[in-house]
Amino acid sequence: MEYSNKILKDADPKILKTVIGMILSQHIVQGSLQPGDEIGITIDQTLTQDATGTVAYLEAEVLGINRAKTELSVSYIDHNTLKMDHKNADDHVYLQCVAAKYGLILSKAGNGICHQIHLERYARPGKTLLGSDSHTPTSGGICCMGIGAGGLDVALAIGGEPFLLKTPKIIGVKLTGRLKPMVAAKDVILEVLRILGVKGGVGKALEYFGPGVKTLSVPERATITNMGVETGATTSIFPSDEVTLDFLRSVDREDQWIPLEADEDAEYDEVIEINMSKLVPLIAKPHSPDDVVPVSDVAGIKVDQVCIGSCTNSSFKDLMTAAYMLKGKRVKPEISLTVSPGSMSVIYDLAEHGYLADLLAAGARILECTCGPCIGQGQAPKSGAVSVRTFNRNFKGRSGTPDAQIYLSSVETAISCALTGVITDPRSMGELREMPMPEKLRMQTGLVLEPPDSEEAKEVTIIRGPNIKPIELRGELPQKVKGTVLIKLEDNISTDIIMPAGIYLGLRSNIPEYAKHVFEPADPDFYQRAKERDGGFVIAGENYGQGSSREHAALCPSYLGVKGVIAKSFARIHLANLINFGIIPLTFKNIDDYDRVDLNDELQIDAAALDSSELIIKNLTKGIEIPVQHTMTPSEIIRIKAGGSLAYISRNQPQN
Repeated sequence: MEYSNKILKDADPKILKTVIGMILSQHIVQGSLQPGDEIGITIDQTLTQDATGTVAYLEAEVLGINRAKTELSVSYIDHNTLKMDHKNADDHVYLQCVAAKYGLILSKAGNGICHQIHLERYARPGKTLLGSDSHTPTSGGICCMGIGAGGLDVALAIGGEPFLLKTPKIIGVKLTGRLKPMVAAKDVILEVLRILGVKGGVGKALEYFGPGVKTLSVPERATITNMGVETGATTSIFPSDEVTLDFLRSVDREDQWIPLEADEDAEYDEVIEINMSKLVPLIAKPHSPDDVVPVSDVAGIKVDQVCIGSCTNSSFKDLMTAAYMLKGKRVKPEISLTVSPGSMSVIYDLAEHGYLADLLAAGARILECTCGPCIGQGQAPKSGAVSVRTFNRNFKGRSGTPDAQIYLSSVETAISCALTGVITDPRSMGELREMPMPEKLRMQTGLVLEPPDSEEAKEVTIIRGPNIKPIELRGELPQKVKGTVLIKLEDNISTDIIMPAGIYLGLRSNIPEYAKHVFEPADPDFYQRAKERDGGFVIAGENYGQGSSREHAALCPSYLGVKGVIAKSFARIHLANLINFGIIPLTFKNIDDYDRVDLNDELQIDAAALDSSELIIKNLTKGIEIPVQHTMTPSEIIRIKAGGSLAYISRNQPQN
């Protein structure tokens, strides 16, 4: 699609020479491509998953959206597939009805993990993809610009609305050299995390370039783009080149290929250079993805569990690597080894080529093609266990066991641990023999439902089980926003702490019930305190809301009357979700003022003062004033005053 020169005339010429800039320039409909400026872009594709999709579609109903206007939208059921009672089963029926009604493709439970399937079947070079899952940038491995967002933003995109974001600064990651034996693409992104940390990518995007790029397959690239979100980056992307074409050819989509690479004279806001020839196997220690050290530094620690899979490392190539390493060997008796294939196509191809038999013979447990243990859905390790996982997050308690020690590694490192019983540098296991990839990967469609045409869709009745409750809209902000401090939190509080998943995911469609567990891992009394005091404020440290895009981490506190969050800094997606649901996001102008606010202090904000980016909070208990600031745009200020984006849009801009 072409846009007028008027929209692009004020663009930073530097950004237009990058892959990210080229894609944005073909999709921008408002704003200018200047770092930090708000822009609106058209969205070609969307994805949702069942942990976020039910609420997204309930919001779509509130907005009056009744048919997808995107080129392609997919509803995946991949997070909470275990049916212990009616809740999950009812949600799955609801999602199937909605998909048929709205014109969405449905990927049924068991078909696989949304990001792996989307990479295999739907993501296309040069397209934009918005997903209600933070790891949507996985598709950047095939040069599709994936961005994670809250469900409300995805619902709006399905209805044809542009997605609003701030133009990111672009970090160029220059890759040189070639990975040595037993060093993996996972080690590349762990090195990026070691350099940037879990908030070094906020307000930025990662674009990979350099001669080393050509040595990485699309699944390897996708492993890297998948975990870029752990730096806080808006998106991550690789160019579309002959490697991309080879992958598309292997899944019978070569007609969708376009070449798309940065100009030779492209400049980046920052550049990180990684010589892959010098990389060693790396591992992230508990409890943060950026606490990265060489595997050799922690070698010898006893291991209890090894888990292979997640949207980071569940491709055919990943599991073929595991099978090659395990062939003719047995996992240590004290180790529980699980394997979660990324898609039904992956497990089909493993079986067809004999690799599934190798995994089974070695003592691996083959789990369903779902997210599974990565989000605390089964395989919780024993008390105090050490678990080595090929996943993307190791936040405390996310595994389902509060005192477990979770390490993140490559497949090569994880399998080495399974074979030895201790954390082991995979280079000590010898080199892998040649692993030829099959020319074709057979895509399976048995659990994929295409939507009926628009006329047939009109006859579809949406079925709601008793656990599915409508979304309640928040009222407008009062002139004086007043409340007590309900909780005070430290740095790097994840959405898993704000709104625990695991065993509670069955409540994802029932906000009144799910809200009873807000902040439960940090303070089991929070719900009762919030109800007794009719809401209030949250005080937090750096990078508040990191991790999952789970909008319940804003929606449920909003339901409890949380009026504002005052933090040292915010994670990108959670910041947007707070605005969507009417919770005022403020940061301390002086970080030391964090120490001047305590639990139970009574605070007051003048709502009119939000028109300025700098304002004062009155601490009525201590009799002091604290300067704070925000980064909200004028349109976001209007929405926050109206009770959040959902309330504002539903009242003022009904969708037809």
